[in-house]
Amino acid sequence: MQEREPAVEVRDLVVDRGDVRAVDHVSFVVPAGTTTALLGPNGAGKTSTVEHLEGYLPRASGSVSVLGSDPSRARRELAPRVGIMLQQGGIQTAVRPGELLRQYASFFADPEDPAELLERVGLLERSRTPYRRLSGGEQQRLSLALALIGRPELLFLDEPTAGVDLQGRDLIRSLVRSQAERGRTVLLTTHDLAEAEQLADRVVIIDHGRVLATGTPGELTSAGGGEDLRFGAAAGLDTAALGDTVGAEVVEVTPGHYRVDAAPSPELVAAVTGWLAAARIPLNDLRAGRESLEDVFRRLTAGDRGAVPGTDRR
Repeated sequence: MQEREPAVEVRDLVVDRGDVRAVDHVSFVVPAGTTTALLGPNGAGKTSTVEHLEGYLPRASGSVSVLGSDPSRARRELAPRVGIMLQQGGIQTAVRPGELLRQYASFFADPEDPAELLERVGLLERSRTPYRRLSGGEQQRLSLALALIGRPELLFLDEPTAGVDLQGRDLIRSLVRSQAERGRTVLLTTHDLAEAEQLADRVVIIDHGRVLATGTPGELTSAGGGEDLRFGAAAGLDTAALGDTVGAEVVEVTPGHYRVDAAPSPELVAAVTGWLAAARIPLNDLRAGRESLEDVFRRLTAGDRGAVPGTDRR
């Protein structure tokens, strides 16, 4: 069976916002029919990247393909095929969800039923409530409904659960998963590690406008090698002294988070906890295993610009 072309392909993308280089030679691919998370801290360049893919921001250099077209030149042609959920929608404060969705539905040849979509996002009973009286989470769910109304092939979701309560987050994430089950492609930006792990087939970690690593969550977390021992304690421990005691290298991955480069064993755990107890240093966390996605994220965004070995840096 012939492999489908990528839904999104970004090569060496550079985007400037005034004098600031917001996106610095970024490359990645979003396979068709998958959910990809662009994961990074606030100010990492996620939104600038997606706004260029949506056709809103020009690029300084590089090449981009969205559903086979350049969004800088084919924004009108792509519009019926792409659903966009923005962080802040610029919606008129007096408009009501029901009338707004009906208006949006009129723009598409085969839209979702507005009432059914309102029910799916939990806003049917609020269909006649002015936008300004909706909670922040309800406004986010309405923004998602607007992105879904045209049955898009590709969805751009910018921080879809930002400012949303727990119940609202669960609903939005369920809706995102349902899009993947329908074979639609989703590119979402997030700084929420749990969200990336729950929703994404692939993760692109970005910081300071640069891609640090890409791959499936499993690839990213297994690339660090074999099992080791990790613990949390006060920042700035004498890792050399601890390493001499336990007979293995000890690394402070980020302030207060440590890795012992040795296979976990009862003897190793006893040596580490004994050293900390003798120094009267409280132990905050102790676990054995491979890196979690949080570990990878902390390590890379703490300043390690190297790629994770064995992952796709396209």
